[in-house]
Amino acid sequence: MTKNKFWQGMLIGAIAGGAISLFDKQTRQIMKEHACKVSGKVSYVVRHPGEMVGKVKETAEKIMDTVEQAGEDISYIMDKVDELRDLTPKVTETIRETKKTFRDDVDTDFVEEIFDEKEFK
Repeated sequence: MTKNKFWQGMLIGAIAGGAISLFDKQTRQIMKEHACKVSGKVSYVVRHPGEMVGKVKETAEKIMDTVEQAGEDISYIMDKVDELRDLTPKVTETIRETKKTFRDDVDTDFVEEIFDEKEFK
């Protein structure tokens, strides 16, 4: 019962506040202009409901297309992230193996010979 009184009081307060604000002539004039614009738009929609339905359907289709495209994009990105997760350990291992191979396979005598000939000591 308290909730009903609260919302009822809010509604009465809003109506009273709106009525009091209409004491100002400029506010009344602006509200009259807005009311005329809104009533004109409402009467147009009432006379041409098919046009409004078409616009709503068109907008809904655009939204659905956008959501679908976003879903496809997210799926593509997730696939690429998964590929990178799988590829990263393989690349790391290949780099380690290559580094080890170069360390193990370098002929140190050959390197010393080159440095001796050029007198790099």
